[in-house]
Amino acid sequence: MRLGRVAEAVRQEHGVTASTYVVDLADDDATHALGRRLAAAHPDATLLINNAGVALGGTFEQVTEEEFDWVLAINFRAVVTLTRALLPVLAANRGSHLVTMSSLFGLIAPAGQVAYATSKFAVRGFTEALRAELAGRVGVTVVHPGGIATRIAETARVAAATSAAEQAAGKAEFAKLLTYPPQKAAAEILDAIERRRPRLLIATSARVPDLIARITPGRYPAVLAAFERRAAGRRRAG
Repeated sequence: MRLGRVAEAVRQEHGVTASTYVVDLADDDATHALGRRLAAAHPDATLLINNAGVALGGTFEQVTEEEFDWVLAINFRAVVTLTRALLPVLAANRGSHLVTMSSLFGLIAPAGQVAYATSKFAVRGFTEALRAELAGRVGVTVVHPGGIATRIAETARVAAATSAAEQAAGKAEFAKLLTYPPQKAAAEILDAIERRRPRLLIATSARVPDLIARITPGRYPAVLAAFERRAAGRRRAG
């Protein structure tokens, strides 16, 4: 199991205790139980990073209610549940910090990503409001990664209503965007925690779309589409 290998590598390389818990975060009851267990087992915790996330491709008309709720449960409700469970622990320990993982799609909302963007915009709003409430007590950082080279494209779901060809093409296009080294992204997140930065955008693939969306909030989908067509043309020419 990959989780076990990662935990063992952490133990060997850093000489620390690493505990693992396998939980389906789409199960609200299981997530609440995990929160209670973590709070009881780690009363001295000073850092919570809400990192779990899943992707789902498909338009709103293609995505079923069950599929939509699956994304919200893992990407948003689990963040709220685990934060609620661990916040008393963090607040009781000086210098504590909370990190939530939003996304590039918590900054922009492209077609075909309605469920995912909804969940990540929700994480952004939740974190920014919580930061205001916890000012001076617990540090809070929201992270907006661009195309990080993780397995999220490989494990992403595609709406059942889409054809097999659409599913394969969508995953292939998604995978092309994931080029930023995850180790570098992790180092930037740790630096943001140390500096207690309120917001972190990782990679040009997050910073440029964010800038365009702020300059042209009503027209950025067309502007970004034009950029992508130009980039695709250069790739084919190369």
